[in-house]
Amino acid sequence: MQVSFVLCFLLLCFYIYIIFAFLIRAGYYLWWRPRRIQLHFSKHGIRGPNYHVLSGNTKELVDLTVKAASQTFPRSPHNIVPKVLPFYHQWKKIYGATFLLWFGPVANLTLSDPVLITEILISKSSELFEKTESPQHVRKVEGDGLITLRGEKWVHHRKIITPSFYIDNLKLMVPIMGNSMVTMLNKWVEISKNSTIEIDVSHWFQDLTEEIISHIAFGRSCKEGKPIFALHSQNMAYAIGSYNKFFISAYRFLPTKQNRQFCKLNREMKISLTKLINQRMKDNNNFIGASSEQCPDDLLELMVKASKKNVQTKQMSARDAFTTYNIIEECKTILFAGKYTTSAMMTWTTVLLAMHPLWQELARKEVLRVCMDHDFPTKDDVTKLKTLSMILNESLRLYPPVVALLRRAKSDMEFGGCTILRGTELLIPIVGIHHDLEIWSQEATEFNPSRFAPGVSKATKHPTAFMPFGLGNRRCVGQNLAILQTKLAIAMILKRFSFNLAPSYEHAPTVVMFLDPQYRAPITFHTL
Repeated sequence: MQVSFVLCFLLLCFYIYIIFAFLIRAGYYLWWRPRRIQLHFSKHGIRGPNYHVLSGNTKELVDLTVKAASQTFPRSPHNIVPKVLPFYHQWKKIYGATFLLWFGPVANLTLSDPVLITEILISKSSELFEKTESPQHVRKVEGDGLITLRGEKWVHHRKIITPSFYIDNLKLMVPIMGNSMVTMLNKWVEISKNSTIEIDVSHWFQDLTEEIISHIAFGRSCKEGKPIFALHSQNMAYAIGSYNKFFISAYRFLPTKQNRQFCKLNREMKISLTKLINQRMKDNNNFIGASSEQCPDDLLELMVKASKKNVQTKQMSARDAFTTYNIIEECKTILFAGKYTTSAMMTWTTVLLAMHPLWQELARKEVLRVCMDHDFPTKDDVTKLKTLSMILNESLRLYPPVVALLRRAKSDMEFGGCTILRGTELLIPIVGIHHDLEIWSQEATEFNPSRFAPGVSKATKHPTAFMPFGLGNRRCVGQNLAILQTKLAIAMILKRFSFNLAPSYEHAPTVVMFLDPQYRAPITFHTL
């Protein structure tokens, strides 16, 4: 009896110790550590909104976002920062261009100095900083691929995938892209009435980029790849629906109907991609010695070949391994990034040209002069569309698909005149920098493509202040593809239609994962 009592007492002491240790650890992580970090930065003159235990500045962030979403903003000048990044607009006025904010107990140092950003993204990117992780539900749709990988694994994957996006290779895809766009425009003509039609271009451009990316990624397996795209689109809708709950880390584990459906679609997509990969591997084994025309080097082909190297190489490190899982995740990444960034770029360029008829007419004259009787620009025509290139750059400056980037400090370091503590996240507000009056002059919020006439490097006081696809070695691998697709699409639209904003259009740029119109983008087209 006495022994039993002693055991119970010891067990109780053990539980008390565990609870006490947990409380000490939680208190350190949720209260003491944030207070220490806040005090540290305040000594260097860096301030920000006060930290609140557990939530950080989440409530203020949500309140500012909800307030901005409910307000109507003028179409021009294009001063979208108060709506798109309301916290940056508000707190920059109070605390200066560099300030500290909190996503829960995680410190975020917001920086907008192009010199410091150059160090973060280019000169010291791999040495001192690393990519941060996306929320889990976002990672499920964006894939565990180039967007999220870090270190040597990322370098290996980038080496395998990059050749698919070389501009010379992409130019070979121009006829396929052009035919997809011709099909889309023919449908517009068919459903038009009295040579006029109102189109929600954001919806149509997503379908268009989905079809083109399917060709880039799956090549001859494009037909089999389309159902996978449909599953991914459904999952994206569920991810967007739960995006505003990202700060509730346990939300994804709750057995809600939305979460159950999200997991079901993920399983179906994995099964479909595995089947497609296995079939491609089987086809390749049957085509040993076949010509490249029979086995074109689309993205899936390059990844399958990299995977086959694993089998042929007896000693393969974890860094160099490229498994079926890796292929699946990279396919998800290209479906995610390729579709939504490019469709957003097409949408905002069309909206801007609808708002600014003078530039629309200048671009149309150039397209008619360069392309002449071609149904769509050839690969040689694309490089000659200088005015259109300027317009695309200005569109990307004013409405970049990705509005901010995050990097994390790998260790304590001296940076920008102060000590950055290990684990501090550095937030780079791309859209804020693109609209900065000191960097782009007093006309920063005006649509003025001619600023890019001398070239990107001379359009601003700081060449690295223009970063719609990021900077440095982690610059978006699909940049060339996005620009080529958008050039072709806009050129072909200009050749066949004039257009203006529909009466129902409301100018409300908003961010969920990418910068999109909150109320879609209805445009009225008139056949020429």
